[in-house]
Amino acid sequence: MLAIFKREITTFFTSAVGYLVIGLFLILSGLFLWVFKGAFNVFDYGFADLEPFFQLAPWVFLFVIPALTMKSFSEEKKLGTLELLLIKPIPLRQVVGGKFFGILTLAILAVLPTLLYVLTVFRLGITEGNVDMGVVLGSYFGLLLLIACYAAIGIFASIQTDNQIVSFITATVLCFILFYGFDAAATLFPTGNFGWLLKNIGMKSHFDGFTRGILDSRDLVYFVSLSFLFLALTVIQLQNTKRS
Repeated sequence: MLAIFKREITTFFTSAVGYLVIGLFLILSGLFLWVFKGAFNVFDYGFADLEPFFQLAPWVFLFVIPALTMKSFSEEKKLGTLELLLIKPIPLRQVVGGKFFGILTLAILAVLPTLLYVLTVFRLGITEGNVDMGVVLGSYFGLLLLIACYAAIGIFASIQTDNQIVSFITATVLCFILFYGFDAAATLFPTGNFGWLLKNIGMKSHFDGFTRGILDSRDLVYFVSLSFLFLALTVIQLQNTKRS
């Protein structure tokens, strides 16, 4: 798995992909938080708080992560190198795991510079330092779990096709449905258990718990299980490809 992981990281940074993704995320989040007027602007928000960032980041990553994952297996299939990868004496779960952790590492590198936002907001308050760091840390933890789910979904979408654009669109749609689709559908059933069930199937309600500073083990289990599910489906797809 380590060899696959190193290859993924090397691929990202020997081409423009890694730099573009990190730059795109930081530019978009910076513009919406500090420059553009609107709901995500920290100054318009009126509080020395990073809540606008944690409302914005899932939507930016909803496009950024599929852009990273779209070539994971799609390019291998198109170039014919997937067959070479499958005949190597490497367990398929390690192949998938190496690609998954490579993408996750790049996403973490994109998030790290946003710690400067924490320092900025820390100093912006009327009383300097009046920031609930428990909520901030919980929100970052929830964001990393959300990114992991996006990455697992993106890798699963990538194994389905040799077309990177199709992979990107499929991953984006799946991430959108699982992040916001179920939450939106739940509003059609404002009372009763069915609306509650729909809302809890989606990622947004579980992510919102972290942004409120609530570390609930059920939310942790949800994200870990969802990531594992899509990674397991990817391994199964690879096994079927290997047999055929």
